[in-house]
This record gives sequence, C-alpha cells and structure tokens, in this order.
Amino acid sequence: MEGADLSKMTPTQKEALMTQVKQQMMLLNTQELLSNIIDQCFTRCISKPGSSLDNSEQKCLAMCMDRFMDSWNLVSRAYGARLSYEKSK
Repeated sequence: MEGADLSKMTPTQKEALMTQVKQQMMLLNTQELLSNIIDQCFTRCISKPGSSLDNSEQKCLAMCMDRFMDSWNLVSRAYGARLSYEKSK
C-alpha cells in the first residue's frame, strides 16, 4: 500500500492501513521504552561491566526498571486520557 491514495481506498483497505500503522507505532514505542530503560538503568546501576552482575547491581536494575515502567505507564495513561478528552471536544 505504499504511496496509496487514501481517497481511492475502500473502507476495508483504510482500516487495514490504520491497523498496520497502529502496530508499527506500538513497536516503535516498545523499542523506545527498551532503549530508554537500557540507557537510564544500565548507566545508573552498572559501574564496572563484567561477565555477570553482582547482587547489588541486580537489585538496582530491577528497581530501576520497575520505577521506569511505572512512570512510563503513568505517562501513557495520562496521554491516552488527554487524547480521549481532545477527541470528545
């Protein structure tokens, strides 16, 4: 469907295109989330990279990832609520 003219698409084709775009956006969001977790938590928790993690590094990573995911979910819910609010205007 590359370069498709939306005005010439059937409703079914438009729906399929929207589904594909939504899936791609979800994939990009997931990749961004993982990249941010790695950047933030690895930098914060791993002082000397090696072949294994000690207990304090494991605990730090687990807590950092949990906090990051909680924050991400909070922001995502707030953003979703804002989008819903704007659509209902």
